[in-house]
Amino acid sequence: MKQCMITFRSVTPAQRAESVLKKAGIVCGIHRTPKWMEEQGCGYCIRLRTRDIMPAITLLRAKQVPFRRVYVMGE
Repeated sequence: MKQCMITFRSVTPAQRAESVLKKAGIVCGIHRTPKWMEEQGCGYCIRLRTRDIMPAITLLRAKQVPFRRVYVMGE
């Protein structure tokens, strides 16, 4: 199963992203970024379904919610 994550520098933009995505009907949740993904210390990520990754990125850009990277992992 694939996992999709969008990473954020801190909890505030992650919370804002979660709010924006959930209002749009995209199922997601905030988690601490796994250690191997961290670029500059601690961080947070939003996990979501593979099919929602492109709509989520488009929506976050439209709402000017800053994010770091997008990861798609798995099969």
